[in-house]
Amino acid sequence: MASPDGASGVGGSPEETELSITLTLRMLMHGKEIGSIIGKKGETVKRIREQSSARITISEGSCPERITTITGSTDAVFRAVSMIAFKLEEDLGAGGDGVSAGRTPVTLRLVIPASQCGSLIGKAGAKIREIRESTGAQVQVAGDLLPNSTERAVTVSGVPDTIIQCVRQICAVILESPPKGATIPYHPGLSLGTILLSANQVRG
Repeated sequence: MASPDGASGVGGSPEETELSITLTLRMLMHGKEIGSIIGKKGETVKRIREQSSARITISEGSCPERITTITGSTDAVFRAVSMIAFKLEEDLGAGGDGVSAGRTPVTLRLVIPASQCGSLIGKAGAKIREIRESTGAQVQVAGDLLPNSTERAVTVSGVPDTIIQCVRQICAVILESPPKGATIPYHPGLSLGTILLSANQVRG
C-alpha cells in the first residue's frame, strides 16, 4: 500500500540542495489534536518520528494548548507534517457515520516569528494571495503577537494535500528571509491569567 506521504519526485532539481538545510517548524495544537498525534502510549508520534526521520517534541504542561516542534531536513519535516495532517483528518473527521459528504478540512496553526510574517504576506498581500491561489488552502496571518512573545500564529486550513503544499510554500519563504533580531518564543499557559491565579492560590 502506498503511503499518503508518497516520495516527492526529486530529480536533479535545485530541491536536492535544500535537503541539507535543517528546518524547524513550530505548531500550536489543542488537547484533542495533541491526543491524536501522540496516540495510545505515544505510539503514533513514535511512528511519525520513525517514518519521517524528523525530531518531534511536544511541550509539557496541563494547559489546553501545546507547542509541537518538528526539526529535520526540509524533506523530513514535510513528511512529518503530511503524516500529522492525515492523522488529524482521520481522527477528527471520523465523528460522522463513516461516510462523509466531503473531506473535513484540517487546520494547522504554525507559529512564526513576526519579523518573517511581512515576507509571507508580501507587498499589499501579494505573496499570501499567491500561496492561497496556488494551493487552494486557506491561510490567515494573525494581526496580534502571541502573548509574551514576538511570534504570530499562521493558520492554514484545507484538506491534507493542500495544507502540505501550502506549508512547503510557507517554509520556502521563511528559509529565504531569516528572522530579524531576537525571537521570543511563545510558551502556552504563561498568560497573565494563570500567573494571577497562582498568586491568588498562594494567598488563599
